[in-house]
Amino acid sequence: MPLPSFVSLTLQVDSHIARVALNRPDKANAMSLVMWAELEQCFKWLDAEPSVRVIVLTGEGANFCSGLDISVFTDLVDATIKEPSRQAEQLRLKLLAMQANIGAIEQCRKPVLAAIQGACVGGGVDLSVCCDMRYCTEDAYFSIKEIDLGMTADVGSLQRLPHLISQGMLRELAYTGRKVLPAEALSLGLVNAVYSDKQQMQAEVDSIAVLIAQKSPLAIRGTKEMLLYARDHSVTDSLNYIATWNAGMLSQADVMASIQSAASKTPVEYDD
Repeated sequence: MPLPSFVSLTLQVDSHIARVALNRPDKANAMSLVMWAELEQCFKWLDAEPSVRVIVLTGEGANFCSGLDISVFTDLVDATIKEPSRQAEQLRLKLLAMQANIGAIEQCRKPVLAAIQGACVGGGVDLSVCCDMRYCTEDAYFSIKEIDLGMTADVGSLQRLPHLISQGMLRELAYTGRKVLPAEALSLGLVNAVYSDKQQMQAEVDSIAVLIAQKSPLAIRGTKEMLLYARDHSVTDSLNYIATWNAGMLSQADVMASIQSAASKTPVEYDD
């Protein structure tokens, strides 16, 4: 299984767990255009790689992600296009592409656990809310920073956060851009747990990833599919979908192996 190589990311896979790290620590892991594109490439590869069952997303250095690299702004507008409407159309297409870049994290069939330290700002928030779960250190902070740049956040935080925190708090954070510290993030439901430092966080998040990797990969993938579908559809539609899904993809082999494992208290070796 040759691993793909990236300029702005590091990737390791061991015992069914992939560890992806944003790798621009000297820039507080600010998101360059290369990083945007590589995130999509990486998570599409992880989605397709059978040996990967769960993914941990981290940032190298002191910060998770400080948001959009300011240099990206100069590359978004094509100065060779003079007609305003056509220039606007090109900008819209670039923004849709950036939404797809990090949307690949959400669309990846395997659970993604974000381990966050230091800054998680702007695009970093967009990135984190594409993940299934978020964990942070005591020095972490979150900010929907786009409002301080005179713009409306446009790659997913305003669309995904309403499913994680209350509308009133979301509007306060989106309108003010203020920092959310770990205790508040935990109380809001933005993060699952807060740890004293990066080392403890990595150890605890790894233990959760190991537990997930021990479950039936097909059942885990089906669970993620159902959770995403239920978020965007009615209860009736979602119940119909799971009935159809399990009618076609419920693995009798995995069910029997799970029952035997529970009875014997021994781990199961599932097919990927």
